[in-house]
Amino acid sequence: MAWETTSSGVPYTCPGFEIRRDEVRLPDGTETDYDYLHDDPAVVVLGFTPDDEAVVLVEEWRHAVGRVNRALPAGSVEPGEDLAAAARREFGEETGYEPDSIEQYATYEPANGISDAVHHYFVARGCTPTGSQSLDDDESIRVDTQSYDDLVAAVRDDEIRDGRTALGVLQHELA
Repeated sequence: MAWETTSSGVPYTCPGFEIRRDEVRLPDGTETDYDYLHDDPAVVVLGFTPDDEAVVLVEEWRHAVGRVNRALPAGSVEPGEDLAAAARREFGEETGYEPDSIEQYATYEPANGISDAVHHYFVARGCTPTGSQSLDDDESIRVDTQSYDDLVAAVRDDEIRDGRTALGVLQHELA
């Protein structure tokens, strides 16, 4: 069932991702091309405050869907960076909070029909505000907290539309 890649290139690149085009040979011998979004690995953090009652969330404008998105903090892993270190870094940069502990609990390929993205999920405990955010030039993020039960209800009731967040909360519920 595997396809053979006979050549590969990048017809489009921009900050954050690139579009790759592979020339492929299918199992039946057909030759065709296949375009997909190449995205660096990402971390997603479900961060609990010290009492485990509230979760740290971010609100950010998402231009592709034309609205403010309420979500778990998430971001890219730097080349060669340890996943847990990336989760701590991204969580701190986006929220200004620091966790006492952080542990990976899931890994998913969120859209493997059109992208090679891999998202690594972490739960952080004992998260306390320790400083200010350190945002990228194209980020404007508002930080908020919400009770975990209310967050689960928001996912269940379709109020949370962010796929990374919904998947992370649902997986945590199953654990």
